[in-house]
Amino acid sequence: MVQKAKILLVDDRPENLLALEAILSALDQTLVRASSGEEALKALLTDDFAVILLDVQMPGMDGFETAAHIKRRERTRDIPIIFLTAINHGPHHTFRGYAAGAVDYISKPFDPWVLRAKVSVFVDLYMKNCQLREQAALLRLQLDQGANGSGSNGSKESAGLLAELSARLAAVEEQAEALSKQLDESADAAAVATAAHLERKLSGLRRALDALEPPRSGSDGIVKQQGPE
Repeated sequence: MVQKAKILLVDDRPENLLALEAILSALDQTLVRASSGEEALKALLTDDFAVILLDVQMPGMDGFETAAHIKRRERTRDIPIIFLTAINHGPHHTFRGYAAGAVDYISKPFDPWVLRAKVSVFVDLYMKNCQLREQAALLRLQLDQGANGSGSNGSKESAGLLAELSARLAAVEEQAEALSKQLDESADAAAVATAAHLERKLSGLRRALDALEPPRSGSDGIVKQQGPE
């Protein structure tokens, strides 16, 4: 069963949270409410989130201050933040949002389809990163078995694990490539940068996996050379 991503919705007005839930319910992910900056920071202590939708105008700790706390924490600093605001104070206000660490800044009322599409991109990137961490864990297991295993049984188990890991990694690579093509059309700079980072990690994992592959041999049992002697 594929685990769902969590999306944090932060707004002091219940009707706004209800509207966000209605817009994002089609993504079929887990939506978590927070009615204040303090409540949002508490939720971030225990759960991992794919993206945060953060209202700017809130009593007490506003969106800018909440974002600053999020970006100071090592655990949460890389979570994408989309600011939502009902007031447009011009370029200076928007710049303050980006300076606080937002990947996007959207004024209300916003187009529901556009918001859902933006959130979907970051959910997809989050899921690919989760899959990548799973492949890395399998690779570490393979390395441990290669260091400690011996005999034909150990070799067979290692070969089977390598084949499974390679197949899983190929599936993630295919999905990442499709996502990159989608981002080329949307041209969202923050999402494109995140996708490029994901592709670099995928390439590194593929190189490490290739290095574990045993030398191929021909039908005569002689090991084939991979390159010129």
